[in-house]
Amino acid sequence: MSTNELVTSSLAEGLGHIVLNRPAAYNALNTTMVTAISATLRAWEPERLDAVLIRSDALKAFCAGGDIKNIRQQSVDGDVSMIEDFFAREYAMNAYIATYPTPVISLINGLCMGGGMGLAIHGRFRVVSERATLAMPETAIGFFPDVGASYFLPRLPGALGMYLGLTGHQMDYRDALYCGLATHYVPSDIIDTVPDVLAERRGTPVTTVLAALNTTRPEAGGHLADHRSEIDWCFGAPTLGDIESRLTAVDTPWSRSVIEKMRSLSPQSLEITVPLIRWGGQRSLAECLQTELRMTRIITGSKDFIEGVRAVLVDKDRNPAWVKNTTESLDRLLEPMQA
Repeated sequence: MSTNELVTSSLAEGLGHIVLNRPAAYNALNTTMVTAISATLRAWEPERLDAVLIRSDALKAFCAGGDIKNIRQQSVDGDVSMIEDFFAREYAMNAYIATYPTPVISLINGLCMGGGMGLAIHGRFRVVSERATLAMPETAIGFFPDVGASYFLPRLPGALGMYLGLTGHQMDYRDALYCGLATHYVPSDIIDTVPDVLAERRGTPVTTVLAALNTTRPEAGGHLADHRSEIDWCFGAPTLGDIESRLTAVDTPWSRSVIEKMRSLSPQSLEITVPLIRWGGQRSLAECLQTELRMTRIITGSKDFIEGVRAVLVDKDRNPAWVKNTTESLDRLLEPMQA
């Protein structure tokens, strides 16, 4: 077994095990963790493993995201090289997982947000229990949906990706299965047995093993299924202004709640997320990650990012004072898509 303070890894019976071990921070990824995960995967690539499992021993979280609080402090301190190093390593890890020759299985039995989504979604199998919560909540902190979200969100059915990227809606396991971000459901009381069952049934397709563990029928419905028609109509509009107009015209309790939610989010983030997701729908994952990296260089120094992270993660007053961006400043934020 290889042990890192924040990540442990081991090989047994044809399986690689990567366990996130930063429970006090809900397994928020930092440079040390990302480096350890990438190094472990590279060391295992020649091993001809049946699968690699990524999971958490923490009760509440698979991975709540990247260590954005630390990124903000580095931005305030002017440590630009440290910020660049983290995002470059994280996005390289995302790309590596997406092309990894061995099936990567994420066991999501709690919070999976932001950077946690990047860790899980690019793998072949994403297993959720009824305790799972998935989200891309970056617009609430003055950031943007990253870790390859500009690639995977526009590839969800209809306008679900635009809705999730703009609003940061927290999906339950039903939502995650409905939109395809999760591939399998395994109840929380037996999800920890997945590695043992895979080891016992070596040679059996992973999908067969996971299907056999799905012993409880997931509940029907869910937020995304219940509001699919409204989501597709409103968030399928071409621009942010058009989306807001359609939400106003629909005038239902759901649309009014969405309008209220969006008014609390960073206007800067909303303005750049729409064209980013539209753009990413026609690009490769590699192109999306390269562009996202260029965007981090600009946005992590922006006033909305500093203020948004302060309000949500530092002071936690949930009362950010957003800056009204000029057309010129927004054009600069969008420049990476023209590079």
